[in-house]
Amino acid sequence: MNFIESLTAAWANNNSLLCIGLDPDPARFPAHLQGKPGAILEFCTGIVDATADLACCFKPQIAYFAAHRAEDQLEALIAHIHARHPGVPVILDAKRGDIGSTAGQYAIEAFERFQADAITVNPYMGRDSIDPYLAYPGKGVILLCRTSNPGGSDLQFLDVGGEKLYERVARLVADQWNRDGQCALVVGATFPNEIARVRALVGDMPLLVPGIGAQGGDIEATVQAGRTRNGSGLMINSSRAILYAGVDAKSGNDAAKNNPNAYVEAARRVALETRDAINRCR
Repeated sequence: MNFIESLTAAWANNNSLLCIGLDPDPARFPAHLQGKPGAILEFCTGIVDATADLACCFKPQIAYFAAHRAEDQLEALIAHIHARHPGVPVILDAKRGDIGSTAGQYAIEAFERFQADAITVNPYMGRDSIDPYLAYPGKGVILLCRTSNPGGSDLQFLDVGGEKLYERVARLVADQWNRDGQCALVVGATFPNEIARVRALVGDMPLLVPGIGAQGGDIEATVQAGRTRNGSGLMINSSRAILYAGVDAKSGNDAAKNNPNAYVEAARRVALETRDAINRCR
């Protein structure tokens, strides 16, 4: 199956619109993983195995791996997800944006080296910077549109010929760039009115929605603004609130210090609560 087909199946099979972000920060790992070789892979596979039946996709953020020279662990993690949980697609959160020849290398990195099912990209260098990713018709291309950070308004809310810049991006992607039906858009949960506007512009195109959990986005407002007519269409991302639910951020110790599995048990509990909270709003 291609990315959109896998995502659609995961929405149904796992009854979930929850995307779990994998942003491993070794400083916040439980005590038994502190300083351990391969800790990033062990931490992330523990989270994945505990939550895969609750998620519609996983989203590893490449910077958290590259900063610790752990790209090999990222490769192994994505291979693990594909082998153990083949119904759950993987989005490489890289937010790449460069000229066509360089974008081609980034596409090889994402889809051939890491074997990701989809990648996040920055559209602000135009169509030719996106074409190398679109050349992989089975892969998802998820373009930044209205991001969840406060500074996103500095540019994305500018007026361009009677519409906001983020609206222009949404229309371009929906009307011109989505030739093989492989595109999706990033729209932050901190801006539910803009989620609704993007949904109106792009129809049933999937939306990746960061910003709930640690960033404070409202789940009900997000779902009501962004769901499609059949109650799907969203990948609502939560990262830190799930990953570190069982770990004290300051000490790096387990919530239950004598239980090495406390962090995965806590992650599953919060993922289940989040998945169910989303579903109550559908």
